[in-house]
Formats: sequence, structure tokens, C-alpha cells
Amino acid sequence: MFEELKPHIQELRKRLINAVVALFIAFFICFFFWEGILDWMIAPLKAALPAGSNVIFTEVGEAFFTAIKVSFFSAFMFSLPVIFWQVWLFVAPGLYQNEKMLVLPFVFFGTLMFVTGALFAYYVVFPFGFTYLINFGSTLFTALPSVGFYVTFFAKLMIGFGIAFELPVVTFFLAKLGLVTDKTLRDFFKYAIIIIFIVAAILTPPDVITQFMMAIPLTFLYWVSILIAKMVNPETSPNEE
Repeated sequence: MFEELKPHIQELRKRLINAVVALFIAFFICFFFWEGILDWMIAPLKAALPAGSNVIFTEVGEAFFTAIKVSFFSAFMFSLPVIFWQVWLFVAPGLYQNEKMLVLPFVFFGTLMFVTGALFAYYVVFPFGFTYLINFGSTLFTALPSVGFYVTFFAKLMIGFGIAFELPVVTFFLAKLGLVTDKTLRDFFKYAIIIIFIVAAILTPPDVITQFMMAIPLTFLYWVSILIAKMVNPETSPNEE
């Protein structure tokens, strides 16, 4: 059995190495620009901070490790096309020739939807979420957020929204492979709603507003996925068959 799996393991190793190499090249490039990238990352936070508050660091090595975090997060975002390309090359040998031609749409729309989700978080969710969270209890406390904690929190939300917005892309390819139909997704909708709100609760801060701001777009994208599945692989009745 191991001999049968050996070629797949070797192929997986090759694709992982390629993705990691691309990630590290992007990391070293981003490290030279980490201050400008950090300014962009903390802009929504600074806009929500009341007068007299500022972003600080509280540990000796926090500024350095923050630069590392910022560089890795930026490198991941810039390496997305390469990562998606390597994922596709890994699964492509098991596909038919006409399915292998979908590599460019997969890379393009996979990257596009991830970036769209991240930008939705940055420009829509963050202004509302940070304003609510920071001003909650502001009459009792002075906000002095730690930059290291914030960057981790920021990256978690951006990546979470990016992954969530991949739903239509994943649905398209599952439908293309005949694994799901529009009826499958419609029947699963009541369970999907529960899963969506659980995911939103895990990935967002513990406030209802931010959770709904993730759950509502995800619900909309789920219905978009149903329409995509209906166009790509609609359910057929026995008479139609």
C-alpha cells in the first residue's frame, strides 16, 4: 500500500516545497517594507481609538516579532496565486483533460475571492467592530492596545474572511466534479446556517455585531453557491434521466 501512495506523497512534498519557497521569497521582500504594511494594518484601529490612546508594545521583543508577523502575513497574501497553483497541480493528475483546463480560472477566482473577503473585513467589518469594542467601557478604561496582539488578531480575521469567501469557488469545482448539486446544497441549508454562525462566532470577536457581519455575507454566498451548482451540475429527475 505504501508503494502505491509513494508517488502521491512525493508529489505532495514537491508542491509543498514550491509553496514554501514562494512564501519565504515573499517574506524577505515584505520584511523590507514591514513598517509601511503595519501602518496600513493598524489604520482601522487608530481611527477607532479615542483621544489620548495609542498603539503600544509591552514586551522587549514585541516590536521585532511584530515585524516578523507582519511580513509573514503579507507574504502569505502575495503568495496566494502560487499556493493555489500548487494545490491545483497536486490534484490535476486525477482529473480529466477538460477539467485540467480549469487551472487558470481556479487560480484567478480563488485568489480574487480570498482577497475580496479580506478587503471586506478590512473596509466594512473592522471600522464597525473596532469602534464598538474599543469604545465599550471607555469611560472606565484608557485604550492602549498591544501591537503584537493586534497584528495576530488582524491576521486571524483577514484570513478567516478570506477562507469564508472561497465558498462559491469550492462549490463550483465540487459541482464540476459531480460531487454536489443544487438540491444537495438546498437540502443542507438548515445545517449550513448553524455551521455558518458557529464559524462566525469562532473567527470573530465575541460581539454580536461582528458575528452577524460575517454570517450574513456567508449566507448570501451560500445561496450564490446554490445558483452556481444549478448552472454547473443541476439535479435531474428520474424522468429527465
